[in-house]
Amino acid sequence: MHRTTLAMILVGGLLAAPGQPSRAAAQSVVYEAESAVIGDGLVESNHAGFSGTGFVNSANATGAFVEFTVTGSGATTLAFRYANGTAATRPATLTVNGTAVSTLQFPATGAWTTWNNESVQATLNQGANTVRITAATAGGLANVDALTEGTPTGTGPIADPIPQNPIQSGLGLVLTEYAQFPKTDPVPSPTDSRLRRHARINHLGQLADGRRFVPDLNGRLYTLPAAGGTPGTYLDVRAAVGANFFSGRGLGSGFGFAAFHPDFAANGRFYTVHSEAFQALSRERADWTQSGAVVQSVVTEWTAADPAAPVFSGTRRQLLRIGFGTYIHAVQQIDFNPGATPGSPDYGLLYVAVGDGGRGTSSTVPQARNLPFGKILRIDPRGTNSANGRYGIPADNPFAGRPGTLGEIYALGMRDPHRFSWDRGGSGRMFLGHIGEHDIEAVYDVRAGDNFGWSEREGAFVYDRAEPCYLYPLPVGDAELGYTYPVAAYDHNGPPGCTGDLGRAIAGGFVYRGGALPALQGKYVFGDIVQGWIFATDEREMTRGGTDLAPLYQLKVHNAAGNQVTMQNLAGDSRVDLRFGMDRAGELFVLSKANGKIWKVTGTR
Repeated sequence: MHRTTLAMILVGGLLAAPGQPSRAAAQSVVYEAESAVIGDGLVESNHAGFSGTGFVNSANATGAFVEFTVTGSGATTLAFRYANGTAATRPATLTVNGTAVSTLQFPATGAWTTWNNESVQATLNQGANTVRITAATAGGLANVDALTEGTPTGTGPIADPIPQNPIQSGLGLVLTEYAQFPKTDPVPSPTDSRLRRHARINHLGQLADGRRFVPDLNGRLYTLPAAGGTPGTYLDVRAAVGANFFSGRGLGSGFGFAAFHPDFAANGRFYTVHSEAFQALSRERADWTQSGAVVQSVVTEWTAADPAAPVFSGTRRQLLRIGFGTYIHAVQQIDFNPGATPGSPDYGLLYVAVGDGGRGTSSTVPQARNLPFGKILRIDPRGTNSANGRYGIPADNPFAGRPGTLGEIYALGMRDPHRFSWDRGGSGRMFLGHIGEHDIEAVYDVRAGDNFGWSEREGAFVYDRAEPCYLYPLPVGDAELGYTYPVAAYDHNGPPGCTGDLGRAIAGGFVYRGGALPALQGKYVFGDIVQGWIFATDEREMTRGGTDLAPLYQLKVHNAAGNQVTMQNLAGDSRVDLRFGMDRAGELFVLSKANGKIWKVTGTR
């Protein structure tokens, strides 16, 4: 089978008849390797970024070959699209119609999912020609994706960035209802129907005394007894803030998150992030702001007079305030590393995930190191060496002390860093569920100084702000740019081009290290916010350094009676608004804003 790249179809407006070479205005023809004659090799599809339905992985042996039948005449360019994830070149002898033409080198590309072209000039006979590359060393061939006769596009758009869909798992989660939350309403009254939820609960955590805590974007911080049941209001953030509290525009506005200091039982301190608008936009000075700000995210420290009291009473102070030019991608999550112990460098430091404010599609602000937008910040709530004097900048932050750079920055290059967590009791790695723009919902392994590439990259693909309807292959030499790519991801699976909101957005989760569910041990469990799909992948297969992705498995869902259902069934809505929680024992919880319920994962099937 022959294939014209999507770019050629768009330019030439042509689709070839089945079985015929596909040609565009530039007379380039693409021949897929999976349809060639293969000597000592297999067709595989386990490395993202290939064209067609797969690529050829040859045996590690001298003499392994791939042979194409090429229709042409006269002098032309032959370009072999390949990936070489080793550190060594994999040379191959090129023969045309049985005559050796040259030796092609096929140097390392940096990863098995980074695809380059190895090109050579050759002369073809009129009609059919046999074009073969044969491994010249015991390493075999590089992975061969396709042969282009003529000049390859090389930078053409990718129709399906992640062709490998999540695998349907035989494993299912048993969900038992844990709590029902009271109905709440946004302020101002929303114009977007997606904000009309029963209760906009978005996280579950646990205090050392056993109480679970759950924030609602519409303003309340609830607590629950260990066994679940009826929520009690611990703090009404909306009432405390007053008339400037804002939760009625944008999917993340309102009381976004709560993080309790690891010594809360002794010092009574916890932290929240909420949104303000109305008169706050003119009266409250932001530490940083985008032009035309319509909402501000405020990080607040609260100190309880009695940490054991069922209802908060105490004081509060503002740590920082950031203004955003749109209602989307503001401050999402704040949290402490639960694996940090007293005396360790990370103990008591607060991580703050700041979105790009919707500006990444039109600017490079997520790459700007003098601004907080599109970054994860790491601050010391009790320090004073920040510009506003209300918090500290840890000396071991990756950019601390660099002129023209915010010392608060821990990692950068993000669009919507929605949820992050640490692998408790396991590797200690920090994983981020990152909501994409055009097509890629990604999980990143976050380390100090990482740059995830937005808005130059979306996942492991080039994002072109001038052509936002497609993603593009990584360029030659991309590894030298220093971007960090996802360890797991799925795409939107939409039709080519700009298709609007397809209802895909990642809900970051947790690596399971609890004791009640052995089948989940070591699995990172996460999902899709809108569809309510629940995924899992093995923490050990989520490897950094390149563009390889861990395989994803879609888990089944069972109700407490053991019947297979969907999260849409349990939520009573086609839009689930899925979130995850975890208690101190490492057990998992599943939340839905649609009906304001929480379920505990009580078993597997």
